[in-house]
Amino acid sequence: MSPSTPDADARHRRLYAITDRKLSGLSHAEQVARLSDGGARVVQLREKNLSPREFYREAEEALRVARERGVRLVINDRADIALALGADGVHLGQDDVPPRAARALLGEDAIIGFSTHAPEQAARAARLPVDYVAIGPVFVTSSKENPDAAVGLEGVARAREAVGQIHLVAIGGINEENARAVLDAGADSVAVISALVAPGDPSEITLRTRRFLNRL
Repeated sequence: MSPSTPDADARHRRLYAITDRKLSGLSHAEQVARLSDGGARVVQLREKNLSPREFYREAEEALRVARERGVRLVINDRADIALALGADGVHLGQDDVPPRAARALLGEDAIIGFSTHAPEQAARAARLPVDYVAIGPVFVTSSKENPDAAVGLEGVARAREAVGQIHLVAIGGINEENARAVLDAGADSVAVISALVAPGDPSEITLRTRRFLNRL
């Protein structure tokens, strides 16, 4: 099926790829390139170890790659870096800048996402000026230190009811085998880290991404 068909476009929107420099051993720019080669159209840069200056430089190069490839780039946590670079948006955690402040800073056209860890949090988040609400972890995950308790497929279904028409992104422990079940539970898209950028041959990132999309 051609990527230009409506069904293929819908499938691409179901995957929200997230980079991890420590896990992959690659720069964010290189990960964006390989993920986009596999069909990813939205990528979040996630960085927990670099200094703000170092992350800015990495994100600047990643944004250049994203622009060349028509990929929308979202910065994790750092609304200031998203603003400085003119990135497509920011993903915020519970302890980050509040979504209302990020909206005022980045403007109406920016993508703003917000992490939640229970259906009740998701319901509150849906009343904020956000473009999507993330719920998770759905399953046990190794991509995050000290993760919250897994919400399971039932938690995804309850979050779906709680957020109404707001785009719902599920994250945490999602792989090729369980992604379809997560979508069936009510998520609009799945955010994926380890199943795409796990250590190994860098060329595998493109192959994993393409294979993942084919399962959606």
